[in-house]
Amino acid sequence: MCSELFRIPIELGGVPLFGVGVLLAIWFVAAGWGVVQLARRGAPRGDIIYAIAMLAVVAALIVFLPKFFPDGLPIRGYGVMLLVGGLSGVALAAYRAHQQGLHPDVIYSLAMSLFVAGIIGARLFFVIEYWERFSKQPIINVFKFTEGGLVVYGALIGAAIAFVWFVRRHKLPMLAMADLIAPSLAVGLAFGRIGCLLNGCCYGGLSDVPWAVRFPIQSPPYADQVKNGRLPGALLDNDSKGRLVVLPGDGSDPTDHDVVIALNGKAPASITDANRILFAAFTSGDDVRIESGRGVIVAPSRSLPVHPTQIYSAINAALLAWFLWSYYPFRRRDGEVTALLLTIYPIARFLIEIIRVDESAIFGTGLSISQNLSVVLLVLMVGGWYWLLRRAPSLAWPK
Repeated sequence: MCSELFRIPIELGGVPLFGVGVLLAIWFVAAGWGVVQLARRGAPRGDIIYAIAMLAVVAALIVFLPKFFPDGLPIRGYGVMLLVGGLSGVALAAYRAHQQGLHPDVIYSLAMSLFVAGIIGARLFFVIEYWERFSKQPIINVFKFTEGGLVVYGALIGAAIAFVWFVRRHKLPMLAMADLIAPSLAVGLAFGRIGCLLNGCCYGGLSDVPWAVRFPIQSPPYADQVKNGRLPGALLDNDSKGRLVVLPGDGSDPTDHDVVIALNGKAPASITDANRILFAAFTSGDDVRIESGRGVIVAPSRSLPVHPTQIYSAINAALLAWFLWSYYPFRRRDGEVTALLLTIYPIARFLIEIIRVDESAIFGTGLSISQNLSVVLLVLMVGGWYWLLRRAPSLAWPK
C-alpha cells in the first residue's frame, strides 16, 4: 500500500504554482491552443463550446485548489492509477478508431465526457452506499475521490448516460461505438484495481495463502480488523485541525480522541511526517509506540494477512480486456463485444465479492450491493443476448 506518493507544494520559492499562478497560466496557453486547433479542423460550434466549458472547469479547480489542500496537493497512488488507466484506455480506443476509419478526435471528446461522468457516478454511488459515514464528516470529504471510494457499477451507470448523450448528439452508431470502447473500459478497470491496492480499499478477508498481503496501520483493512476485535491495534485519524489523533479501539465515538504526542519516540511535525514514521515501521515490521495524553499504546504496524482481492480483480480485468480486444475482429453483429463485457464482468465480480469483506449484505439477501447488481445485470443480459442474436449479422464498420 502506498496511498500518498508525494505532494506538490502550493508555491515554490514564493511563486504560486496553484491558485492564480504558474499552472493556471500554462493551462490557459494549452487550452487556448487546443481550442484553436479544434476551430482550424472545422469542429462544430457545439463541440468547441463544450470543450471550452470542460477546460473552464479544470481552470476553476486549479484556482480553488489551495482552499482544499493548503499544505500542498497530495498525489495519490489511486488517482495516478486512475489517470494511467484512463490514458491507456483512450490510446487503445483511438488506435482501433483509426483502424475503422474514425477520426481519433471523436474518441478524445468522448473520453472526456465518459471520464467525468464515470467519476461522478462512481463517487455518488459510493457516497450513497456509505451515507451514514459521510453524514458525520465535513462535506469536502465527499469530493476526495482521489483517495479512493469509487464504485465500478456507479461508474458504468454514469459513463453509460454520458455515452448515450454523446453518440446521439454526434449521430454515431451506438452499438458499434460501444464495441469499440469496451476493451478500453476493462483496461481502465485493471489499472484502477491496482490503485485500490495502493489505497488499501476493496480488500479481502483473512487468509493464510502464501500470497496474502498485510496492510499498514491507518489502512482500511487494519481499521476494520481493530474495530471487529481481530487485531489489538489502535485507530489513528486526523481531527478538524489536521492533527493526528488516536481514537477509541472500536472507533465508536470519533469525537472521543486524544492528540498524538509522539510516534516511536518522534514528534510528527505534520501528517505527512507521521505517515513517514508509520511507513518506516511497516517496512521494518516493528510495532508502533503511540504516545498521547492518555498514555502509551503499542500497536502492530501491520494488519493480519488478507486476500489481495485487488490483484485478483486487476488480473481478471486485464484478461477480460485482452479477450474483448481479440474477439473484436471476429464479431458478426454490433453489440457483441459490449454484451460479452456485460456478461463476463458481473460473473467475475460476483465470485470475487465472495472473498471481499468491505461490503456488507443488503436487503436481507445475504449478498453485497455489487453482487445484487451483478445478478440484476446478468438477468438483463439474458434478454440482451436474445435480442442481439435475433438480429441479422451486420456491422457499421466491417473492417
